[in-house]
Amino acid sequence: MPVKKLKDFLSSHNIKYVTISHSPAYTAQEIAALSHISGKDMAKTVIVNIDNETVMLVLQASCGVDFDLLKKNVGADTIELASEQEFKNMFQGCETGAMPPFGNLYGMKVYVEERLTKDGEISFNAGSHTELIKMAYKDYENVVKPEVFKFAYK
Repeated sequence: MPVKKLKDFLSSHNIKYVTISHSPAYTAQEIAALSHISGKDMAKTVIVNIDNETVMLVLQASCGVDFDLLKKNVGADTIELASEQEFKNMFQGCETGAMPPFGNLYGMKVYVEERLTKDGEISFNAGSHTELIKMAYKDYENVVKPEVFKFAYK
């Protein structure tokens, strides 16, 4: 079960969450539409290499990464989008491209785009292309402890 590690982690921290099953979908926007969740409430993960360190970016499904702003805000020399080939084995138990925004479970830094913190809830892929998890953003922030700043455009 792809989401077992995540569900066990959430349960061990006494975090309340809801799982939502949906038809197979492969983009955050498509999942949001199928699940009747606003694109601003649906989080997507983007994996990048920042100065040769692989990190996880978490942002609203309706936004894109502003690489120049990200580079400036983290003080990096180079930032490159990681290929699926580079990261597909890093997220054991997850379908490629459906990893949850919990880089801390996989030994990665997590950067959250500031806009995502404005809403009370966060929804995201739960490790598969057919299930998502919805939970309080405050709980997410408490257990992931991401760095939060602007790095996206609408």
